[in-house]
Amino acid sequence: MGVRIGGGVERVDARDLSYERFVERFLAPNLPVLLTGLTDAAAPWRACADWVSSAPRRPNLPFFSARFPNSTVQVADCSTREFTDQKRLEMSLADYISYWIEHSQENRGNDSSCNNKIDSLLYLKDWHFVKEYPDYAAYTTPIFFADDWLNLYLDSHSLHRDFDIHRDKNEINCADYRFVYMGPKGTWTPLHADVFRSYSWSANVCGRKRWLFLPPSQCNLIFDRNLKSSVYDVFSDVSETQFPGFKKTVWLECIQEQNEIIFVPSGWYHQVHNLEDTISINHNWFNAYNLSWVWNLLVEDYNVAKEYIEDIRDICDDFESLCQRNLAANTGMNFYDFFIFITRFALANITQIFLLQNVKDAASNSSIKADHFVCNLKSIHAVASRMTSVDAFAPKNLSSCSVENRSAFSDVKKILKEESFHQLCAALLKTYEYIHGQGNNTEMRNSNRRGFFRVADDITAFISEICGPEDLVRLIEYALQKSTVSSDAFNSSLHV
Repeated sequence: MGVRIGGGVERVDARDLSYERFVERFLAPNLPVLLTGLTDAAAPWRACADWVSSAPRRPNLPFFSARFPNSTVQVADCSTREFTDQKRLEMSLADYISYWIEHSQENRGNDSSCNNKIDSLLYLKDWHFVKEYPDYAAYTTPIFFADDWLNLYLDSHSLHRDFDIHRDKNEINCADYRFVYMGPKGTWTPLHADVFRSYSWSANVCGRKRWLFLPPSQCNLIFDRNLKSSVYDVFSDVSETQFPGFKKTVWLECIQEQNEIIFVPSGWYHQVHNLEDTISINHNWFNAYNLSWVWNLLVEDYNVAKEYIEDIRDICDDFESLCQRNLAANTGMNFYDFFIFITRFALANITQIFLLQNVKDAASNSSIKADHFVCNLKSIHAVASRMTSVDAFAPKNLSSCSVENRSAFSDVKKILKEESFHQLCAALLKTYEYIHGQGNNTEMRNSNRRGFFRVADDITAFISEICGPEDLVRLIEYALQKSTVSSDAFNSSLHV
């Protein structure tokens, strides 16, 4: 059964694209795009110099062996399927580079296509390079992808607070969602949609990739009749009996060249093949524009987890906690993790809106930032409103919620005093100064330091404890009514 290609992905010179136009054309409508002119812009990436050899399109493998030999990395065996993904191994980076060099020598001159997967074809994936080497500035996140709530949060917070989940999860795999991928020609990634239904961006530092995309409106066609299993490899002999809808799919295809960056929208299934020896930098991220996608996935996966253990409900002392534990294990976070996340982002945005009123900033700059904060709050408000009817937040279930989780979202005064929360607020402000071209706004930051405790008093005077989504909704509505920000920003349409 062949793959039907219905079109390509638009290629745009990012030097001619403003942040606002990127949001309007691609982020808000959730459409993919290939961006050029970013890695060699005014501040060229160090990775493009250090990681690429003088020979065209060749990774500088000896550099990695010499500079980062002791890193332990996750490697996928592209020739071996394990459940819904490729079999994973752990190797030292030095051993992986040795494998790659030997593999290249053995296959030099072999003109195999990307679809011919050979034994032990190994692909380094999900290397948390930024976390492991924070002082090595390999690249700068392009402005279009800077409003990254997921990684801003993980720079100062843990995603899991329950001891059992924190212990069971490999915390390095939850440390951030900034990755380096690297592998020889022919390595590939099976058909999938990204973690949390996040956005992602992928920059080719070296090499070329072939991408196939399926729009969310067609994603039901790649599943079996029971919606339990999906197609693994679109180039394999896909069973028409098992996947009867697959023949109706129409795909977008593009070839990503060296130094190009691709934006992958939420919920688009994609399969990727390395046409040459390739190194790429990849981030998963979400923000106001796709927050609802994250919540939708959590609800969907929660229902699956709940159905799977429904037969033990009557003999389980704490059925809801078990559902949440399984959800965190399968999806990467659960309802309580997510609620802590949006509560703290709401408080950070409310704090910044209140602080803006105390800054004698240029009116246009204040308005731009205020509109951004308000749009963030509108998105959180919409999702939190949907959460109010969820059983997990009913009093009987919240009473069994762990102390760590309860205090992480309920004790407003404690949250506002935490150093991790102050770091989140500072990172949020710095990000929006970067996005809106305001540079290092010293007056704003000094005012923040002077006014923060007064703002904290204002917030806690209204609400000292957030007991669930209803309280968060009420707090956001209060903050927007109290602030001097134009109500037009809150009432304007936000595409989420």
